[in-house]
Amino acid sequence: MSRSEVQTYNDGLVTICDVDNVGEAGFRPVKGLVKKCALRYQERTVGVTRFYAAKAAQARVDRVIRVPRCGVLKTDQVAILGSGDQYIIVQVQYPAAVRPLSIDLSLRTVEDGETYDFA
Repeated sequence: MSRSEVQTYNDGLVTICDVDNVGEAGFRPVKGLVKKCALRYQERTVGVTRFYAAKAAQARVDRVIRVPRCGVLKTDQVAILGSGDQYIIVQVQYPAAVRPLSIDLSLRTVEDGETYDFA
């Protein structure tokens, strides 16, 4: 029987949002953020293997966080950390030997021209 790592989520709160049209009906579409959920998170290390694999795929991973497992997380959503920094979710992974069930989110910093309004 394998041992499971007991996971804590003590590093802060992350708000997960979809990018959607938040403009008024009948007017020009306006991209904005629609909140899906808020979760506690734990910072993870961006390992050498993950860093170079992303670089080889011409992608970038700036941060990795672990959150409790829930059904609304997917790539291309925006994660807003407690500091207000916005990140795009570029990968969702489900580690096996962790209790409670968790998800690792690989994040890429949202560029200056890409930031979205969030109330």
